[in-house]
Amino acid sequence: MIAEAGLIALWLAASMAFLQFAICAIGLVKGQEEFFTAIRPVAIAQGVLVALSFLLLVWLFVRSDMSVKLVVANSVAIKPLIYKISGAWGNHEGSMLLWIAIMGVAGACIGIFERNLKTKTLVATLGAQAFISIGFYAYLLIASNPFERIFPVPADGQGLNPLLQDIGLALHPPTLYVGYVGLSIAFSFAVGAMITRDVGPEFAKAMRPWVLGAWVFLTLGITAGSYWAYYELGWGGWWFWDPVENASLMPWLAATALLHSVTVLATRDGLRAWTLMLAVVAFSMSMIGTFLVRSGVLTSVHAFAVDPERGSFILALLALYIGGAMALFALRVGSVKEGSQFEPVSREGALVANNLLLSAILGIVFIGTLYPLFVEGMSDEMISVGPPYFNLATGPIALILVAIMAAGPLLRWRRDSAKALMNRISIPVFLTAAALFALVLFTTSMSVLSLLGLALAAGIAVASFAPLWKRNLRRTPMHTYGMIIAHFGIAVALVGMASETSFTEEKLVAATPGDEIMVNKWKIKFEAIEPVAGPNWTALEARVTAQYENEAIHEIAPQNRMFASAQMQTSEAALLTRWNGQLYVVLGDSDDQGRWQLRIWWKPFVTLIWYGGVLIALGGLLAMIGRLRRAGRQKKQRAYAEAMI
Repeated sequence: MIAEAGLIALWLAASMAFLQFAICAIGLVKGQEEFFTAIRPVAIAQGVLVALSFLLLVWLFVRSDMSVKLVVANSVAIKPLIYKISGAWGNHEGSMLLWIAIMGVAGACIGIFERNLKTKTLVATLGAQAFISIGFYAYLLIASNPFERIFPVPADGQGLNPLLQDIGLALHPPTLYVGYVGLSIAFSFAVGAMITRDVGPEFAKAMRPWVLGAWVFLTLGITAGSYWAYYELGWGGWWFWDPVENASLMPWLAATALLHSVTVLATRDGLRAWTLMLAVVAFSMSMIGTFLVRSGVLTSVHAFAVDPERGSFILALLALYIGGAMALFALRVGSVKEGSQFEPVSREGALVANNLLLSAILGIVFIGTLYPLFVEGMSDEMISVGPPYFNLATGPIALILVAIMAAGPLLRWRRDSAKALMNRISIPVFLTAAALFALVLFTTSMSVLSLLGLALAAGIAVASFAPLWKRNLRRTPMHTYGMIIAHFGIAVALVGMASETSFTEEKLVAATPGDEIMVNKWKIKFEAIEPVAGPNWTALEARVTAQYENEAIHEIAPQNRMFASAQMQTSEAALLTRWNGQLYVVLGDSDDQGRWQLRIWWKPFVTLIWYGGVLIALGGLLAMIGRLRRAGRQKKQRAYAEAMI
């Protein structure tokens, strides 16, 4: 009965989405405002129903209900509870239901909390959101029913992919989906504003918290996914430029550009058309990522679907939504009034430059990701575009981008002078030059990009705090602190990336118990191999001790795990974290002579990559809270002033 209830709730939610769109369309076409009052309750009802449907699916996984096909394919009764829960979205159908559930709840939140938009713009926004939802409901109910029954009922399930049975992958997809859905809401705001021709600061202020929230969750999702791939896949890298990794990076790049553009529109009434275009592009990138992951065109542990028919359905949705939005933009952009003017040397000018560079990087990643698929589709020829292309093409642009980012907050709005800017950034420029000189003098065999990255990081770290100079720290707005922390986080991550790329040491050895290996200043001793058992796996575990110079001895235990339900073996890396880096050990297979393959890395300052990602997200969160608090105070002040009249 639970599966039937979940399916009924899903059908009812789809009906509410259709009703929501119909109310919007009829109300706007006929100009009957009595229709408008009904759209908020309908949006809330849709959100409640689709959330209920998803929670019922989770309950089916928790109960290990093997009468449901999706549970059989992605769960097993003896699996730990956390992975039973994450199994609900660790598959194609469940992840799509999670997507539409987040979208429905977000629409309900707009219906409950949004009070700043004009009524017609709000109605058009909720109508656009409902139109997007209808396509995904149709996709679930027609092509990917998550509540489909199976008969006869098997005794147990097949189990979730062992690589996905990890706390990182339990949290990584939901955070990304919240980010993607946040971009869908920004897209709906843009479509609503274009329909009603209401493009201005109030529209931007209403959209900005959603863009900030989406950007924060995308940042966290990408950071968590990078760290998961680093320690779980056993290859020792933090970014491989895999097409599925790029599928999450492209929306983040577009969202970063949109975030800065919507800030200019909200505070200075500039970049109106550019903001609308970026909102469309950001959602387009999330839809393209969805197509790549779920269409079957890619084979990856990240990819959920291998069914071209379902991929065609998503491709049709992509063409409908993005093509329709682009057509609407082309029709309306001529009627969008030009915003306020500004000089090239100004904060707006720096933000435009950053947006153009972000767009260039986005274009490079987009071409490098899709070109091999295009060639394969046209000629059946398999080609690969990997790290050498992406690093060489995006690296120089990214360094220019972060250099402009450091200078941007020190510029005045509207108009400034290059001479005044040079005076303000003299200290960061001096530190960058000094760091570059020291690195050239005391290091060897560093690539040019890593060298420049480390040097720039020193200047950016100082420049990020420059907006606080000569300011009253108690009266500095929270969103300013958020910007500072986010920019400082970029400097921290840049240090981690450059250090890991240039200073990593690796050894691959065939060792027997009792052997000692030296890596950098670490003395690694291979003690023994022992069998161990987990809740739903067995493993061979290597007992390894590690000592840095003459400090304390640490024990670490890399494993080779075997999951009986999936008949799959995985390598579980052992990590030992110090303030200046990580020791990373992977256990391989044995040979006929009783030797075991050990792969050992010493990775200086690699953890700064993910600490930087967390700081970037924290900065975005503080900025969002600060903006919302300021908007709340301004609303109370306006209400008080009106009451006094």
